[in-house]
Amino acid sequence: MAPANEAFLVAAARAGDAAAFGEIVRTHQSRIRGFLRQLTGDRDRADDLAQDTFMRAWDKLVTFSGRGRLSAWLMKLAYNVFLQSVRKSGQDRRLLERLEGETGVGEAAAQKDRQSTDDETVDLPRLLAVLSEEERQVMILGYAWGMSHGEIREVTGLALGTVKSHIHRGKARIRERFRIAEIGDE
Repeated sequence: MAPANEAFLVAAARAGDAAAFGEIVRTHQSRIRGFLRQLTGDRDRADDLAQDTFMRAWDKLVTFSGRGRLSAWLMKLAYNVFLQSVRKSGQDRRLLERLEGETGVGEAAAQKDRQSTDDETVDLPRLLAVLSEEERQVMILGYAWGMSHGEIREVTGLALGTVKSHIHRGKARIRERFRIAEIGDE
C-alpha cells in the first residue's frame, strides 16, 4: 500500500471510519496471521490472536505516530498480544515441551537431524525448535518477515544489542545442532 494511501486510511480510521479500518485489516491480516502462526504453531490460536490484535489496533490507532511503518506497528501489537496470551495461559511451557518433543533427544535424533540437512530438505520448525523462545521469536522476525534489527527492536522492545546477540546465538545454535558449516568454512 502506498504511504499516502495508508496515511489517509489511518486518519479516516482514527476518525471512526470502520470501512477504512477494514481496508487496513484486509491489507495486513495475512501477514499478522502468518507471523502469529509461526510463533504459536497453532492455526486456530493464531487466528484468535490476530483477531485480538486488530481489536487492539482499533482501540489504540490513536497511538500510532506515523513515523514508522504501520505494518511494524501492527507486528508489535501482535507480538504483545502473543506474549500476553502466553503469560495468561501458561502455553509457553507446553509449547516448548511440544517443540522439544518434536526434535527428539540424544545422538539418534542429532544423527537424524544431520541427515535431513544433508539431504537438503529443511524442516524449519525442527530448526527453530532448538532455539530459546527469545531467539526463535527474533529469528522469525528477521528471517521469515525480513525485518531489520531496528524493526525487531521496535517490535520486541529488546535493546538493539540484545536483538543482535539473539540472532548470533540462534544461528550458532542451529549450526552446532545440525552441524551446518558457515559459508567459507568448507
